[in-house]
Amino acid sequence: MENLSLIQDRALIEDILNGQKDKFALLMHKYSANIYGVLCGMGSGEQDAQDLTQETFIQAYRKLAHHQRDRSFAAWLYRIAVNLLKERGRRKNVRQKIANGQLMDSERMDGDTPEKHYLRKERQAELNQLIGQLPDDYRLVLLLRYTNELSYEEIGEITGLPPNKVRNCLYRAKQGLKKRMEAEGGGGIEMLQS
Repeated sequence: MENLSLIQDRALIEDILNGQKDKFALLMHKYSANIYGVLCGMGSGEQDAQDLTQETFIQAYRKLAHHQRDRSFAAWLYRIAVNLLKERGRRKNVRQKIANGQLMDSERMDGDTPEKHYLRKERQAELNQLIGQLPDDYRLVLLLRYTNELSYEEIGEITGLPPNKVRNCLYRAKQGLKKRMEAEGGGGIEMLQS
């Protein structure tokens, strides 16, 4: 059974290709924050990530007729973004981006005391810094899986890896993070248990 998002995307793409070009804005609205987040997580600065996000949608719009409709539009879009990032060679120091809290949301949760909020924010900053130390492939798979909730198959389409290798990469990324966390005192290991 196909997922609802895939069906909705397919219908929007058909409408766009049949002349309702304004509907492309719906696809942009749906995916722009996630594309931006992946680009930031992979080391782009805020301005570069904004530019690359915009370029991603420009390329997607131009090549929309070539998108295979039986495949995930989201995966295709992420692949365009990752390829643009690689082409540009604009990988900045990820640790600076992570230190600014761009990778994980650190919003205060309802009922949090200021102390709990501060501790959560600190743990997230530490985790983000450790994620920034992972090899690019591991970091990308981790970001796509946990910040964008993509399936192994969709991640495989983006990275060019078969789903079993995606699963392996994800496992190794989590193990690498766990080792780094243990070496730094173990804070935040519970985040990796799922």
